Amino acid sequence: MTGARFGDPITGKIAAFLLDIGVEVRAGAVSAPTALPGIRIERAAIVIDEERLRFPGDVLHEAGHLAVVPSARRAAFHHDAGDDPAEEMMAIAWSYAAALHLELDPAIVFHRGGYRGGSAAILDSFTGGHHFGLPMLQYAGMAHDAKRAALEGTTPYPHMIRWLRP
Repeated sequence: MTGARFGDPITGKIAAFLLDIGVEVRAGAVSAPTALPGIRIERAAIVIDEERLRFPGDVLHEAGHLAVVPSARRAAFHHDAGDDPAEEMMAIAWSYAAALHLELDPAIVFHRGGYRGGSAAILDSFTGGHHFGLPMLQYAGMAHDAKRAALEGTTPYPHMIRWLRP
């Protein structure tokens, strides 16, 4: 974000967090159809068109796609985050952890308009302690389940060891 400000405080809070962890965020026009309205991935950066953005939590989900892939692939992402099911599950788990880290209600990410009608089920799963996507985050060295965290002397997921995959 090159000095850009966002009018919505949630969008601003999310953008500041992403910048802090090393994900470039900037305001800009997003006129072409995209997977999520008002958001475009542009060479590993997230462009937000606040006029077209329907749900600020969608920014966390798209950032999750960037965060969970190896850095070499992250740099190549342009317009499309891909359709790998494991990466999708990782991005969902990552965005849930990020929402909690930012002290945002996870329903901001898992809103009624998202996840092809499955938001409530996803939110129920995560709040119930069933964290699909965590095994892949753990494999990537980004988070630990409770058992591994106890062995390592660290905090378990939803705490993240690192926000970006190396």
